[in-house]
Amino acid sequence: MSYVAPSKDMLFAIEHLANIEQVAQLPGFEDAGLETAQAVLEECAKFCEGVVAPLNVAGDTQPSSWKDGVVTTTPGFKDAFKQYAEGGWQGLQHPVDFGGQGLPKTIGAACIEMLNSANLSFALCPLLTDGAIEALLTAGSDELKATYLEKLVTGEWTGTMNLTEPQAGSDLALVRTKAEPQPDGTYKVFGTKIFITYGEHDMVDNIVHLVLARVAGAPEGVKGISLFVVPKLLVNKDGSLGERNDVQCVSIEHKMGIKASPTAVLQFGDHGGAVGYLVGEENRGLEYMFIMMNAARYAVGVQGIAVADRAYQKAVAYAKERVQSRPVDGSVKGSATIIHHPDVRRMLMTMRAYVEGCRAMALTGAAAYDAAHTHPDAQVRADNATFYEFLVPLIKGFSTEMSLEVTSLGVQVHGGMGFIEETGAAQYYRDAKILTIYEGTTAIQANDLVGRKTTRDGGASAKAVAAQIEKTEAELNANGSADAKAVAARLAAARKAFLDVVDFMAGAAKSSPNDVYAGSVPYLMLAGNLVAGWQMARALLAAQALAAKGEDKAFMEAKVTTARFYADHILVKTSALRDSIVDGGASVMALPQEAF
Repeated sequence: MSYVAPSKDMLFAIEHLANIEQVAQLPGFEDAGLETAQAVLEECAKFCEGVVAPLNVAGDTQPSSWKDGVVTTTPGFKDAFKQYAEGGWQGLQHPVDFGGQGLPKTIGAACIEMLNSANLSFALCPLLTDGAIEALLTAGSDELKATYLEKLVTGEWTGTMNLTEPQAGSDLALVRTKAEPQPDGTYKVFGTKIFITYGEHDMVDNIVHLVLARVAGAPEGVKGISLFVVPKLLVNKDGSLGERNDVQCVSIEHKMGIKASPTAVLQFGDHGGAVGYLVGEENRGLEYMFIMMNAARYAVGVQGIAVADRAYQKAVAYAKERVQSRPVDGSVKGSATIIHHPDVRRMLMTMRAYVEGCRAMALTGAAAYDAAHTHPDAQVRADNATFYEFLVPLIKGFSTEMSLEVTSLGVQVHGGMGFIEETGAAQYYRDAKILTIYEGTTAIQANDLVGRKTTRDGGASAKAVAAQIEKTEAELNANGSADAKAVAARLAAARKAFLDVVDFMAGAAKSSPNDVYAGSVPYLMLAGNLVAGWQMARALLAAQALAAKGEDKAFMEAKVTTARFYADHILVKTSALRDSIVDGGASVMALPQEAF
């Protein structure tokens, strides 16, 4: 089946949950209201459905290849990326001053989801470029901005993140790549970086590598890491491309999924040293790289939503076509399509509810990001920044773990045919697995949620979110419908479970750190489930109000039903998670190491 962008559902969330008309009142976004959002999403849907999605299977069966340091991408990728750049999609939410369109993240996030649904491997190249742009906008010198930003924003060049080394994965204190200062103010960079997404490819003329390295004499650990721009091709003073820099792709990885995306091993400095340019100040590289990583973590969460939606669409199409067995209620006398069967319907509803809940959470987070960066009131900016930062590990961690469950259900709906590669269901499952690993594993997101976002302020940020949820519960109860009251009860129970965990985390983080961090991933799953469920509750309220006005009744009723399903079948998991976190920490570490 071909991909169909869920523009209608996205616009519903953008209008009624992310409140795009409020975003359009922010300075610089005055022309970015609902009408603009609709026009942009329609064009993005055409491009993703017509140009990018048809390359998805080819990317899996004809992945990128490496020979003598040269990487050749899947046939069709180079032309598709040219169209992507010419359409202005890379610069959609980047500054007009550097060739972008300056649209809010609230609109950009929906477009990112479409692109990733269409082709996850293809979309990884723009994702990493976005991160490089964010880092240079924040910490780059005027000279670096003038040299690189417009080329990156317009998609003429692409960017990478170079963190990982053979001995340094998530623990960046172990980074050994070194940078030696030169008399002309540049640096010579030496070292090996692995797992570099689109570290080498043939879709553009130049690749701008952002590289973590240590300057001689720097402090030990993460405090001694600096960030450098190391371009594949050096750039002359007039902006033209010069000679090849001393950076080579020595191989690409053979992977379980996202096969069309070349994951490179890059070698810097084998022939005298790669020329690098310091970003910001020495020894502040990790701080700058976190700007890239935060942007990437949000985007990876959106990738989870995207691949889950693609798996859902495929499963629905198959369930409507596959004839197997008589329905248990006797509604069809002979064998019927499997969508008649209650368990298949349960799987499809689970997939649908997860996708809609996480999409709503991500778009609501995008609106908070926009307000955090552009609202004229400093306190409003600060409040939205705190809310957005709290959401990032949920959007990344919960949405990607969700994508594994949803893509697995997609295979299950297909039955034995799902295990056969030709049906395509397995590709989504394989592609989804990396999402819980790169840009910080689920455990790293959970540690961030516990340490930086919950215990550091004694649970104040978490409780502020809970207070907002409690207001929605009051609105649901005031609504009075059976569905609204049922969802209110489930939401209240989940919120109370969440608050119990927050109090446990804040109270025991110093005295019993192992018990607290043993429950870190369950806490992330509880919090993500709660926030996504909260957005589904808000969607129910909006849908019921619109249905009462006679607006698109079938769509609105489906919204209400999906929200009710989420509350009854997904939100109810929070109480069990609460018990395992608060009461189960000791048993995690109880078995002695030698017993394993």
